[in-house]
Amino acid sequence: MVVAPKRRVLPVLAWVVLLFLLLPCILVVPVSLTDTDYLAMPEQGLSLRWWHTLFASPEWMVALGQSLGIGLAATAIAVSAGTLCAIGCWRARNRWSALVRALILVPMIVPTVVYALGLFRVYAKVGLLDSFTGVILAHAALALPYPVLTVGAALTNFDPRLEQAARNLGASGWQVLRLVTLPNLKAGILSGAIFAFVVSWDELVVVLFIAGRRVHTLPRQIWSGIRENLDPTIAAVATLLIAVTLLALIPVLRGSRTAPKEA
Repeated sequence: MVVAPKRRVLPVLAWVVLLFLLLPCILVVPVSLTDTDYLAMPEQGLSLRWWHTLFASPEWMVALGQSLGIGLAATAIAVSAGTLCAIGCWRARNRWSALVRALILVPMIVPTVVYALGLFRVYAKVGLLDSFTGVILAHAALALPYPVLTVGAALTNFDPRLEQAARNLGASGWQVLRLVTLPNLKAGILSGAIFAFVVSWDELVVVLFIAGRRVHTLPRQIWSGIRENLDPTIAAVATLLIAVTLLALIPVLRGSRTAPKEA
């Protein structure tokens, strides 16, 4: 008699918390369609004026292109290094591999401001400040833990006897990795790539520390727009960021739904 009301209350509380978290993101969408000259809900009707301003502005388009290029490059580096690191630690299975995993997770644990300040000091000495190479490497380091975690999770269901069978049939180490190991880890690799891209796509703090006039990513352009000229174009950009993030997460959500059925 007492358990039933609790079962009804918990889902309601969960939905209330979820709506509270999602409400700011949801409100950005109608604000991007406002017909006013300031950040507000539409008054007379919906308008695509600020979306047109976004795609017609060279500054916003350059920032969008830089964010996309940096995100793809950082994702490629993070996924390649993270996948190989996860496989190496899985094969070693000793205290050193556990230490490597712990060190890989440092960018997720250390506050981003501390990491950005350390990067600034290092980059100032090696000449990587305000360079695309420096930003790509910084974003790759921030995104590296995600492929390591997702590929490591995929390796828990990987049967090592498959590699042994391939070696017994005469496959080289590279052939075993390319034809046996990596195809069986594609779900973890794809998930790690998506999370790595989202991390790079939304990153702001590091760029503020190590970038100047040359590198102007989309989050930094939003930051500059908030400080200089607060107009609804920023809401359109924020809606675009949300849309890209959701589109990137769709494969992960589909994979989580189909995984139990395959099992």
